[in-house]
Amino acid sequence: MTLAIRSDGLSKQFGKLPAVEGLDLRVPEGTITAFLGPNGAGKTTTIRLLLGLLKPTSGTCEVLGHQPGQVEALRQLGAMVESPSLYGHLTGYENVEITRLMRGGARPETDRVLEVVGLTRDAHRVVQQYSLGMRQRLAMALALFGNPRLLVLDEPTNGLDPAGIQEIRELIRQVPRQTGATVFLSSHILAEVEQIASNLVVIHRGLLRYQGPTADLGGQGAAWQQIRVDQAGRAMDLLRGGGLEVSFEDPYVLVQSSDEGVPALAALLVSSGVALYELKPRTVSLETRFLALLEGA
Repeated sequence: MTLAIRSDGLSKQFGKLPAVEGLDLRVPEGTITAFLGPNGAGKTTTIRLLLGLLKPTSGTCEVLGHQPGQVEALRQLGAMVESPSLYGHLTGYENVEITRLMRGGARPETDRVLEVVGLTRDAHRVVQQYSLGMRQRLAMALALFGNPRLLVLDEPTNGLDPAGIQEIRELIRQVPRQTGATVFLSSHILAEVEQIASNLVVIHRGLLRYQGPTADLGGQGAAWQQIRVDQAGRAMDLLRGGGLEVSFEDPYVLVQSSDEGVPALAALLVSSGVALYELKPRTVSLETRFLALLEGA
């Protein structure tokens, strides 16, 4: 498996405060990989390390086989980090042309990236007149310039209305299909991530909590059971003590278990004095599974 991003023991401290600790990242090429974690988990710090904007305190990192910040890596990646910096008094076309003149490339590339993000009709409007969604699409055009092998996006739908979110989501979904590029994006909108990301990386308090296929975390591949009992708190403690992933959606306890494990699960609760009123299979959303992972961390 060829990796677009690899890190070993990647750590960054600010003074005595650890922002990320010992991250061993493995991001396969050609995937859409979502980078998840609550606010303050270390996502933006990690992205800045990957782009060479910060130097690690310890550990190593490779982006497309090169050290972050090296020219060989920068030539092959596009990035959109936090709020995009655009020239508001210039047109969308002129903004992309500035990138072309700085990076080199033929003029048709400007037309191509504007077409990819759906801004051809509005290319000659001043950016000050753009909606927030159009600005985000223009920033995506700049990131896509030159057909990068890796696209790094930090909260690309932040601040957008539902229509804008859908536009960016569909645009991201098309990138690997059209160009073969890898997409690595941070987001806090789990419902959107579930629809487009084939892989996940989850960090919490600077530590890696999960990486792998979305289905294995989100309930498409993992089997869950929905339980209604008289002592939810005690039931959750018992199940966690048995090494099971557990979450709570009032009035139900949700537990990761195959159908084959149900008899033992029921026996554990009943033998411990917990009255079992209902037990049936449950499809669990990525959000529920994500929260269960953090609760158990």
